[in-house]
Amino acid sequence: MKFFRWLGAILFGAAICLLAADELAERLQPALEAITPDGLLAHIKVLASDEFEGRAPGTKGEELSVKYITDQFKQIGLKPGNPDGTYTQEVPLAGIKSEPQMLFVAGDKTVDLKNQDDFVASSARLQPEIKIDNSDVVFVGYGVVAPEYGWDDYKGVDVRGKTLLMLIGDPPVPDPKDPSKLDEQMFKGKAMTYYGRWTYKYEIAAKKGAAAAIIVHETEPAAYPWQVVRSSWGKENFELDNPNKNMDAVEARSWITRDVAKKLFADCGQDFDALKKSAVTKGFRPVTLKATATIEIKQQIRSFKSHNVIGKLEGDDPKLRDEYIIYTAHWDHLGRHPELQGDQIFNGAIDNASGVASVLQLAAAFTKLNPPTKRSLLFMATTAEEAGLLGAKYYAEHPLYPLEKTLADINIDGINPWGKTHDLEDVTNGNSTLDDLLGQAAARQGRVMKPNSEPEKGGFYRIDSFEFAKAGLPVVHAARGIEIIGKPPGYGKQKRDEFVAKHYHQPSDEVDPNWDLSGAVQDIQLLFEVCYQVANGDKFPEWKAGSEFKSKRDAMLKK
Repeated sequence: MKFFRWLGAILFGAAICLLAADELAERLQPALEAITPDGLLAHIKVLASDEFEGRAPGTKGEELSVKYITDQFKQIGLKPGNPDGTYTQEVPLAGIKSEPQMLFVAGDKTVDLKNQDDFVASSARLQPEIKIDNSDVVFVGYGVVAPEYGWDDYKGVDVRGKTLLMLIGDPPVPDPKDPSKLDEQMFKGKAMTYYGRWTYKYEIAAKKGAAAAIIVHETEPAAYPWQVVRSSWGKENFELDNPNKNMDAVEARSWITRDVAKKLFADCGQDFDALKKSAVTKGFRPVTLKATATIEIKQQIRSFKSHNVIGKLEGDDPKLRDEYIIYTAHWDHLGRHPELQGDQIFNGAIDNASGVASVLQLAAAFTKLNPPTKRSLLFMATTAEEAGLLGAKYYAEHPLYPLEKTLADINIDGINPWGKTHDLEDVTNGNSTLDDLLGQAAARQGRVMKPNSEPEKGGFYRIDSFEFAKAGLPVVHAARGIEIIGKPPGYGKQKRDEFVAKHYHQPSDEVDPNWDLSGAVQDIQLLFEVCYQVANGDKFPEWKAGSEFKSKRDAMLKK
């Protein structure tokens, strides 16, 4: 009898869940149906057209992008997102065109490097010339100081005024019980932490007083080939135009190829592979190479106002409408490179015209709800993501609405253009309760949310939502699956890898007539559901225990 009561209770509970799911689906259906492949494609075609010239900040491409997004917000019926009555937030930027020269002297050997083939270099400092003469070269392993792991690659060595050579990524510490695997207790094992990001490495070099920081590029740990470094750093770059002109940044930031690094180490009587192996141990100490570096960078600097574009949909509850959920997607891409032969425009169709198109579709979908959500929604297209998440960083540091009254950031950077999937990957790595809501929404679609299959690429730290996370705000990022329905096993991974290898940050990231955006629609509908739940929920999303962002949020909400 107890068994039948238990079974009855289970069945009753399941029925209630199904009823709740059915009611939710019925309530959201008109809004979800407003998100369509044709709607997405129409926006992508405009934003990724040659007319928009690759959407670089401070160019005709910015003017056209800001106007198009603003006009769409108005047509959708969104109110101005800036309390000053406009649809934009000014972001002070400086465009920097760099002409770098770099050479190493090791004993009686001088190695004059070729710009973009052997190295790239720039400076965040807003000054016309950077000169570093005969700076001692020090190999600092992975350049990491992580007290929580008992790790310090500097060991108290004075590196002020010196040129640091660093490896990309986190220290890949072997598991002491199984050296074929990585130690999960050190730097999250296979997953990348912020210590592995190039931004961190330049930041810690500046804190240590180094003159220059040079990262040795390797394709696997970087998660992209040298061509991406070349195209990303060889163009006009951007920085926030801060009052101090970024004089607290390291003087010179550089990447060199692995081949250049190996030759330099050999010229100094050192073995690159041996030193790289020693750098994955806690006992590693900096190695001063018998070499000096000379770096000169001439910089053309232009200061201008770029723009985040923001629309607002007011909540329906008088008590809750002053609380907000933000959707973000960056509108910028790499612009036009006149020095190239053939196609010179980096159209950025997937990266990230598709994300902006998704935000526009979501905004239109939310206007179909009756009643509207209780809390207010902000739809924001950010600037200068490709230059280091600058638009998102500026908003996080100068929010138009208090972050303590903002519940979440939902970010979209690229969509799945290859069809519907069985699965969904959790790119934000289960960091907050938002991930749980995403998994529940996926289950309602009959899909399974799986862990990020490429945590080593550090996707979490390479997108706008990271700047909001650093400020304490719970975030979730648009996840994509790779098990494409109706396609053979491995097809989705093949297409993703092919995009990264051939089209990511290249002129070939263009609209493709072979796209199947039905899967993208499903993914965007999930993000609609997550936002709907949060906007009408009875509590704020939370960072989970162990998240590096939890303490910041907890302190913010206690004020």
